[in-house]
Amino acid sequence: MRSSRSVALSGVVLVTLSLLSCSHEAVVSDIYYGVSNYSFPEDFIFGVSTAAFQIEGAWNEGGKGESIWDTYVHEHPEYTPDKSNGDIAADSYHKFKEDVQLIKALGVKYYRLSISWPRLLPNGTSNNISTDGARYYRNLFEELLKANITPIVTLFHWDMPTPFMDLGGWNNPVIVDYFVDYARVAFNLYGDIIKTWTTINEPHQHCYQGYGADYFAPAIKSHGVGEYLCAHYLILSHAKAYHLYEKEFKPHQKGKVGITLDAFMGIPKDPRNFQDVLAVRSYLQIHFDLYAHPIFSAEGDYPTFVRQRINNMSLAQGFARSRLPYFTAEEVKIIRGSSDFFGLNHYTTYLMSPSEMEFSWSIPSMDHDAQVRMEQDPHWEKPGTDWLSVYPEGFRKLLNYVSDNYGREIPIIVTENGVGDKGQLKDYDRISYFNKYLYQLLLAIHEDNCNIIGYFAWTLMDDFEWSDGYLSKFGLYKVDFDSPERTRTPKLSVSSYRNIVQTRRINFDRYKPLPNKLNHF
Repeated sequence: MRSSRSVALSGVVLVTLSLLSCSHEAVVSDIYYGVSNYSFPEDFIFGVSTAAFQIEGAWNEGGKGESIWDTYVHEHPEYTPDKSNGDIAADSYHKFKEDVQLIKALGVKYYRLSISWPRLLPNGTSNNISTDGARYYRNLFEELLKANITPIVTLFHWDMPTPFMDLGGWNNPVIVDYFVDYARVAFNLYGDIIKTWTTINEPHQHCYQGYGADYFAPAIKSHGVGEYLCAHYLILSHAKAYHLYEKEFKPHQKGKVGITLDAFMGIPKDPRNFQDVLAVRSYLQIHFDLYAHPIFSAEGDYPTFVRQRINNMSLAQGFARSRLPYFTAEEVKIIRGSSDFFGLNHYTTYLMSPSEMEFSWSIPSMDHDAQVRMEQDPHWEKPGTDWLSVYPEGFRKLLNYVSDNYGREIPIIVTENGVGDKGQLKDYDRISYFNKYLYQLLLAIHEDNCNIIGYFAWTLMDDFEWSDGYLSKFGLYKVDFDSPERTRTPKLSVSSYRNIVQTRRINFDRYKPLPNKLNHF
């Protein structure tokens, strides 16, 4: 069993000593052959994930209101490289019965999806519930249950109703009450059949890229201030929705509520350089623990390191107060422990080293606060997208980081993990990615005693991949976006993933690429 010793580094969050000894150049590849020596527990949750805006389409049908993504891509058609939008997407709004059969064919028993806030509440407020929107999700959930598939539902996957963005979105504290109102509507409408909820998907990406930068909608670019306000009120919104369920719904609905956080894993560029180790600590605390620590730690509140770093940077920059807001003592109490499980999204790992300034940073900004240079080893494979290099060992390190810092009592559900392709049906790179990352998850369970109870592949079908439009292909099913029918075709990874689900083991040799160019078609 791997050593679980850890060292405290100027704050309450730990950095495992394994970071000191990891070598990103010496990746052990000969462990990925034959059939895995470990198997997944019989009660392990296997599923697949999607998000409403990325697949539903029907952007103005059934009384649906506009989301910030509708508004932004319509006003800025140049935003995506293919000048696309989510108006039709994969047309799952009209094809949901077919999509349920696709999920069933995968062999999984769980489907993680999101509700479109403006489809259910066209103005965002609970005084106007769309009858068509409410019926659509009821029909979808019941169709899933008929197929013996359990829906896991996310309330917010980035598609805020546009009227709230006009008020400042997550930077306005009034949004907390409106989100709780929305949660109450959803719990009332669907709590009889939905027993696992996630409040918010990837608050870090949404705030960092959408409020601190302009990479995602709403593209506010209020760097150094906006992302922290967004984070603050998203965390509060989550906690208050959690307690709403605990008080008013859980006694009779008997469900669970959690949150999904995202993380790139960091490893020191030079594992022998302690400054690089500290850079990993800085990155993870500012980009990950800022969200995790208030909810999952025993102490609650923002990590000490994060509070001190941003306070000191704000003072040096001439601000009258810290750019990171403070929770009241009562809010710290409300937030702490406000999740029944730890939802975790992970895709890739970066090499990290300290840097006082990079050309792409703004001052102030979250990046400048962290002061970490991020890069990826050129030897790591990049099958589909520039930002996603394959380094499976980083996944195991992240799972251990979560377990070491937030305890092994809280169950971890990997709510997204996947890789892009270039449009081919013989997606051997995806098969390899799933095999290797799932094997690292098995090692984390069996050798590291991490309490991981589920895994959801991203994603069911090719979709609208945010700033990439339809150029990035993350689906297990290929979607023909040039066809009015949005025809779905299974990729080879459908069979591979189904085999893992059915056998509870990984067969590295079952799906091997042919030694010729035919694999790319």
